[in-house]
Amino acid sequence: MLTQPNPFERYQTIVKLAFFTILAVYIVDCFTPLRLHVDTIRYYAIKDCIEFGCPADSDAATDYFPYGYTVLLLVFSKLGILKAFPIIFINVIYLIGGLWFLYKTFEKKLQPYLFFTIVMLNWLFVKFVAHPLSEMQYIFFSLGSIFYYYRFTQDKKIKFLLLSILLAWIAFMTRTVGITLVGAIAIDMIWQYKDQQITFFRKNKVLVTGLLVVIVTLLILFSRVLGINHYGDVLREHFKEAPLLRRIGWRFKEWGEIFVNTPSNKIIDHVARAGEFAFMALGLAIFSWFMYTLFSRKNRFPLFIKAYMVFYCVIMFNWPFNDPRFWLPVMPLMTAIALQGSIPRTRLFRFGRALYLAVYVSLGVFAAGYMVYSSFNKEFMARNQAKGVYRNEYETHFFGKPQSDTAKKIDPLALRTLEKYD
Repeated sequence: MLTQPNPFERYQTIVKLAFFTILAVYIVDCFTPLRLHVDTIRYYAIKDCIEFGCPADSDAATDYFPYGYTVLLLVFSKLGILKAFPIIFINVIYLIGGLWFLYKTFEKKLQPYLFFTIVMLNWLFVKFVAHPLSEMQYIFFSLGSIFYYYRFTQDKKIKFLLLSILLAWIAFMTRTVGITLVGAIAIDMIWQYKDQQITFFRKNKVLVTGLLVVIVTLLILFSRVLGINHYGDVLREHFKEAPLLRRIGWRFKEWGEIFVNTPSNKIIDHVARAGEFAFMALGLAIFSWFMYTLFSRKNRFPLFIKAYMVFYCVIMFNWPFNDPRFWLPVMPLMTAIALQGSIPRTRLFRFGRALYLAVYVSLGVFAAGYMVYSSFNKEFMARNQAKGVYRNEYETHFFGKPQSDTAKKIDPLALRTLEKYD
């Protein structure tokens, strides 16, 4: 007698196939030419400054970027492999490793292949995994820190706490926003051991006060190295250009772009302000549902996860620039939390969820196809990479001269980066 196929097994097979397909696409994208971004050029310039020297007053010497990602570029340079393929390949490893850490943190609450696939089909990951930028390195070390801190809370072994702190420090040195992760761990430690700490403080007031003074002094002395001074100056200057309500609108629009799985600019170009407000409204609704899910008693997320997301949101909602890329460092965590949320079990909501997944996956597949096509079509890539900002530099690098009759300017630093590292 023939047995009927198990629908759940069939579903698992489809999800596994989807994961390995998108992983294969990511591997294919490793063969892309070097994808320039304004921050990519800065990272390479800082690396060159450290490796070969530069004037003390140059942009690279005074750049405020932390050195965590530059160290990776420097190591690859010393090994003679600082080219696009190794950089993109390690980005893929960083992403898969980070997602594995987060899956293990929520092991019994997430379906691994579904979780991996949803994250990797997001247009922001499809796009930025193929760029030499620090986001994937940050994701790996920050999610590793979260995993080992979770292990510490479960097993109470000091080795897990020390490893978590080490990974959090590397994440912080990769991107300064990692201070939110350090703060979340500190808050959780204070809460878990508040009674012991109160007793310790009462017995050692002078010692604790002295340590706090030393920490504050070190932060002041090394504020330039950590980029604190620069970030403060940037915030003060740009707050004048981006008032609070505008920044809040940007953040909700970015959440709409992330969860719809498409950038909003094309839609806004066609329907003007109505499209922007639609993304804002959708982002507000999703953000509200997300926060309800995060703080719902039913889900019981650990305090340090809640604190990390809250601290990160506070910084982002005050950051006076508009770019969904700023959410990349916490998007895997956002996805893991969203997958544990609930919606009403009515037929209408089930249909809405199925429709949403179909749109999300379709747009993700389109983004993946777009990246593969641009990776192997130099003319197309030159016109469209970074919205065509570096078209003249790419065409000069690929074809010996700009292909546009209107070309007037070539950025020597961008061209030198391509000539040297592509």
